[in-house]
Amino acid sequence: MQVLWKGIQVTFGFFLIAGLLFASGVFSILLYAKITGQAWFEESPIAYADTVGAKQPVVSTAAVNVKPPEPPVLSAMLDAPVIRQLPELPSGCEVTSLTMMLLYFGIQKDKMELVPEMKRDTTPLKRNKNGSIAYWGNPNTGFVGEVTGAGKGFGIYHGALFELQKQYIPKAVDLTGQPFEKLEQQLREGIPSVVWTTIDYRVPDKWTVWDTPIGPIQTTFMEHAVLLVGFDEQNVYVNDPWNGQAKVKIDKERFLETWEVMGRQALSYLK
Repeated sequence: MQVLWKGIQVTFGFFLIAGLLFASGVFSILLYAKITGQAWFEESPIAYADTVGAKQPVVSTAAVNVKPPEPPVLSAMLDAPVIRQLPELPSGCEVTSLTMMLLYFGIQKDKMELVPEMKRDTTPLKRNKNGSIAYWGNPNTGFVGEVTGAGKGFGIYHGALFELQKQYIPKAVDLTGQPFEKLEQQLREGIPSVVWTTIDYRVPDKWTVWDTPIGPIQTTFMEHAVLLVGFDEQNVYVNDPWNGQAKVKIDKERFLETWEVMGRQALSYLK
């Protein structure tokens, strides 16, 4: 009887140990599923993808080899010819700046050769009794006044000068109204632009209004045009036909103010 009781105790101990081991195994599986989010009976996505006819997507490693985009170049400088408008063309900053562009492009033209080819608005000047201008030409139509200084002269705007530019540069583009970043991109690609500003690169405090054949215009006699040849983070660089200096450094913020008030006018070209 004692032997039988010992046998029952041993058997009960065996089943108790076996039960504890089974419970421990189940608990381990459930804990694994909780941590990984994957049931014990499921194959891993990678293992399943390796099987024939696998439908689950394999994580691509192509993105690892993709290079991040390079940051934009923060400066550029071009070596364009510089020409002085004086003494022949005291009002000819625009056509002189265009001459610099043509020479840089590879077209051998003199500023005086371009003058007779430039569009003109020959509307006669009429003044009010107080001497102010009442009626005159419109620079959007052609050059207003006398470019050589033989009479009062004013200037020409982008639209009319663009027609002359296109005669020599088939891929000429009028970038008037575009953000300045577009002109910076042109410089990165080795292309200058004729831009409109003021003679002292300051916003003028004196403006004038006169009537024209196509309606009144408000402008300033401080109007000026230069060839944009460079930029960096703080400055822009221009070839100035007034003083005949190349790569004149101007504070970018200051320059942009004058360029804005003059209508964001700019002529350039494509490669």
